[in-house]
Amino acid sequence: MSAVNRPTPLILRYSKGGYNTLHQDLYGDVYFPIQLVLFLNEPGEDYEGGEFVLVEQRPRAQSKAIVLKPKKGDMLLFTTNFRPVNGSKGYHRVNMKHGVSELTAGIRHTLGIIFHDAA
Repeated sequence: MSAVNRPTPLILRYSKGGYNTLHQDLYGDVYFPIQLVLFLNEPGEDYEGGEFVLVEQRPRAQSKAIVLKPKKGDMLLFTTNFRPVNGSKGYHRVNMKHGVSELTAGIRHTLGIIFHDAA
């Protein structure tokens, strides 16, 4: 069964040395423009490192990282593919990727939900 045909609520577990490279969760031809992640552990108590990283891949410019450290119980909604940015010539699309920085200690759990057209 391919990823396109499977539901995509995911429990993600990271331990010391674990990380997730920058990526986009695009499954199939039709996908919802927003996805979410629920944070199930407390940073600084349950784990160290493991920051949530968003990267804007701006046209003709350096990429811009946004590093977040949500607390236990926080929910983060973020774009699946791109976001509109107002530039000098009006709005344009900026490609977005996300990932997780390396854990230096402990265990980190999250619940991720990716909406898409699962046949």
